[in-house]
Amino acid sequence: MDTSTLIILGILAVIAIFFIATYNSFVALINRSKEAWSDIDVQLKRRYDLIPNLVETVKGYATHEKELLEKVTEARSKAMQAGNDIKEKSKAENVLSGTLKSLFAVSENYPDLKASTNFLELQRELTDTEDKVQAARRFYNGNVRDLNIKIESFPSNVLASIFNFKKMDLFEIENAEREPVQVKF
Repeated sequence: MDTSTLIILGILAVIAIFFIATYNSFVALINRSKEAWSDIDVQLKRRYDLIPNLVETVKGYATHEKELLEKVTEARSKAMQAGNDIKEKSKAENVLSGTLKSLFAVSENYPDLKASTNFLELQRELTDTEDKVQAARRFYNGNVRDLNIKIESFPSNVLASIFNFKKMDLFEIENAEREPVQVKF
């Protein structure tokens, strides 16, 4: 074998290694993003399980807040049915978060409710779960960001288009959730 053949084989080997490494990194990023989405689902399931107990506890003290309790229950139901479409799930979760904030704001008007051990424990658990949901969202969004950057960056974008790797959506909050909750009596 002459030198030019070895150089050509070396260049082809480097290109093959690049394609293999890039492809594998796409697979890893996609799987990390899916795992992160699964982490969000686990925390949301925990949240869904806590909400009926919270609603029942509040019902005992705040009987004339029926409309708000129905909104919380309806928002929970819609969030559970949103499926795995990131945009739909994000929208439904934002509505649920808003109704829960309203529920906790209204609870301030009921001293007996605020003093209830059961309510305080449920509120603490829900707050802990909300923190875990936020952490899972950040983890998911970090993985999706890395994947999307790789899909858009040259030269990996060439391989992404060849193998039809698609950008994923971030789990975002809506503008309405960025504003303070309006509580009206």
